[in-house]
Amino acid sequence: MSKQNPIRILVVDDHFVVRMGVSTLINAQDDMTVIGEAANGKQGVEAFRLNRPDVTLMDLRMPEMNGVDAIIAIRSEFPDARIIVLSTYDGDEDIYRAFQAGARAYLLKDMHHDALINAIRVVHQGQRFIPPAIANRLAERMPRSELTARELEVLKLIVKGMSNREIASALHITEGTVKIHVNNLLGKLGVSDRTKAATTALQRGIVYLE
Repeated sequence: MSKQNPIRILVVDDHFVVRMGVSTLINAQDDMTVIGEAANGKQGVEAFRLNRPDVTLMDLRMPEMNGVDAIIAIRSEFPDARIIVLSTYDGDEDIYRAFQAGARAYLLKDMHHDALINAIRVVHQGQRFIPPAIANRLAERMPRSELTARELEVLKLIVKGMSNREIASALHITEGTVKIHVNNLLGKLGVSDRTKAATTALQRGIVYLE
């Protein structure tokens, strides 16, 4: 069967093997074809401008520009862009940020091939595709977990292993102020100490290791 008016797809992922696997799967379908690939968010935005795909598959954690920033950049120019996040990570913050940026679907890379093909068709028709497991993670995200910009800065430095004194010096604030921020963010994350705050932040995708 020849491909007539196929769904045109852009694949953005920093792993060559992932791009190759996804492209092979898509190109085997009668109603879709890969029209471009990119290895990071910045290249993804440029490839979108160049190719104007019907559906874009976007990884989240990539060098130069991450997936969320790439989605925001693409949708600021092309508000109707239909983007599916394809990620290894299922942290509730990752999922929340992706949908906030304007993703239409969020899939994990270990899902069954049929789910990806189905999601592409659904999103191409203008609908959202949110698997039950992803919907549950999103529902688990507590509204009270919104950290202030300063609390997020402090949390990033805790993840890097800095002490209160080092954080105070880095942010040009007093050690007492750091302690207040630390106590606030422990409460919002629902944890009792800095180590748990760091592991929770990484697991949920609030903070990434550089």
